[in-house]
Amino acid sequence: MTAVVALTGCATGPVDGDSLARDSAEQQAARLNDKLGHRDRVRDAEYIAATEIAPSATPVGWSGRTTGDEKATVDVRFAVTVPEQHAAAIGDRGNSAGSATRCYRYVLQLYRYTEYHEIGCPAIATPPVPSASPVLTLPADAKDRLDAALRTATPDTLASVVRAAFPQDGVKVDTVTREGTLVAAVGVPAERDCIVMIKTADGAIQQVGYKRVQLEPGELGCSVGLFTNPPR
Repeated sequence: MTAVVALTGCATGPVDGDSLARDSAEQQAARLNDKLGHRDRVRDAEYIAATEIAPSATPVGWSGRTTGDEKATVDVRFAVTVPEQHAAAIGDRGNSAGSATRCYRYVLQLYRYTEYHEIGCPAIATPPVPSASPVLTLPADAKDRLDAALRTATPDTLASVVRAAFPQDGVKVDTVTREGTLVAAVGVPAERDCIVMIKTADGAIQQVGYKRVQLEPGELGCSVGLFTNPPR
């Protein structure tokens, strides 16, 4: 990233480019902290390093994850070069060429705002590139799968038929039969991902709407209660 700052005043001579570069790196670090913000998903530090760090910065280390009381840390290097700028107008001092490299450690915890502080840059010319394992979500055809499962389900087979349609570890299946209506909720609670469908006594199938806030921790979550006992 290139930073150019024009200053006016009585002083003579160009502004120090190294100073401008250091300030630019500090500003980039603060913006990244704002971007990382409040954490509300379980993530490995490597996933965060691979997916949430701006292209102008370089992850140089990571550890931990955001779950429970655990913390994830991501160390990031900001390298800034400032080209020489000659004075373009009266009162414009321009700046000399300069560069700076600064590193910061970001500390992330579930349901907390990200914190950061400057650290010494590690002596790593070419740091390893972080990779991101896919986050578990419902399959793209989840609605069609649940629809098909309900069409063949009976009160006795409801739970097993729906589970067979969603065998992946981490996918929650909740079912109940209420006054002849078959109810099924399928989702990935950690990602606030949920589908609720019902099959009425006459065989009609429909998807049930709900307030998204009910998927947050402490609320109903992805459960048949979104249909059988919806919050008022």
